[in-house]
Amino acid sequence: MHPDSQGPAILHWLQDGAIGRAMRESLWLFPAVEIVHILGFALLIGTIVALDLRILGWGKTLLPVGKLGALTLPLSIAGFTLALPSGLLLLTTEAAHVGVNPAFLAKMGLIFLAGLNALLLHRGAWRSVAAWPADAPPSAAKGAAIASLFLWLGVLIAGRMIAYL
Repeated sequence: MHPDSQGPAILHWLQDGAIGRAMRESLWLFPAVEIVHILGFALLIGTIVALDLRILGWGKTLLPVGKLGALTLPLSIAGFTLALPSGLLLLTTEAAHVGVNPAFLAKMGLIFLAGLNALLLHRGAWRSVAAWPADAPPSAAKGAAIASLFLWLGVLIAGRMIAYL
């Protein structure tokens, strides 16, 4: 434990290291990384929401779920690939405080649950996506889509609340 502060030593190590210092001291580095983080989660969550809404029936005459999934999955992965490292860099600026923040911990838990939800969908109902009727995805897929929408909304809300707790 770092003297006179809260949080595990690894959070202090992140915060006190060269990257954390550079993120705090540079005029442009923090805003640039924050922009990358916002672009990453916008791409990630935007594509997920589009697929979730399609599973729930929106646009059923426009594009089959499987084809939309094939289009959005690489974009979702690209968004995650931007959001994760930029989020870690942002964490280094105040890791000792943010790493124990209840909103941050909620955000991390919700991201884990959203990932687990996606994994269960892809290992379950998604395996037969090509056979789904255009207007009637299985109830398991609809349930996963509803859960996904709420989980990712929770991630956004918790992420925003970090600044206020």
